[in-house]
Amino acid sequence: MEEGIVGKYIRQLCQNAGETTDFADNFQEKLEKDREIYDEFVSYLKTGNFACQAKVEGYSVVDVMVWQMDHFKARLDRDNSKTRGNRDGMLLYAFHTLLNMREDPQKYIRQMQGETGTDYPGKY
Repeated sequence: MEEGIVGKYIRQLCQNAGETTDFADNFQEKLEKDREIYDEFVSYLKTGNFACQAKVEGYSVVDVMVWQMDHFKARLDRDNSKTRGNRDGMLLYAFHTLLNMREDPQKYIRQMQGETGTDYPGKY
């Protein structure tokens, strides 16, 4: 896929998510350095579906999205307009988190296994 198309898609996602051009540039730079996650991102761009081929310590972008959705539901109560009903933002932040997991996987694994967006006893 042409690099320019990926860049345009990233800028559009960031704009729709309320992010800055600096965020978009940094995200694209980080994405281009990780071929496996880049290919997953391009696959999503082409098909609208997750291939779930790119993994960090066994976690895919879908796993990250599920974890973030739990937090998203909690944020709805606080009316966070940056993510409320923002599919592009959820997609962007899931890929962004997966890229960050490459640098410090244990930090995110601890969060994914221990933090939840809801606070009722016995959730697990």
